[in-house]
Amino acid sequence: MNPQVAAVFTTFLTILMFCIIGRSLISWFPVPRDHPIVRLLEQITDPLLQPVRKIMPNTGMIDLSGMAVILILLLMIRVVESVAQQ
Repeated sequence: MNPQVAAVFTTFLTILMFCIIGRSLISWFPVPRDHPIVRLLEQITDPLLQPVRKIMPNTGMIDLSGMAVILILLLMIRVVESVAQQ
């Protein structure tokens, strides 16, 4: 794999990971749901989080889907980095 392509892809995955972390942190504060940043983060992260929420069991008020997606993204980053080194 081309190292430059791998670097761009891992950067994209890292940005997605930070968007999920940002969305999780914002949920702890009284920010209006119609705020532009909240809407942007929801548009970016919902396609990743919704399928995981359907699979994971309901844990009440704690949403663990963000953590599961972050673990998957970290795994994807590791795989891309290992393939790029070969």
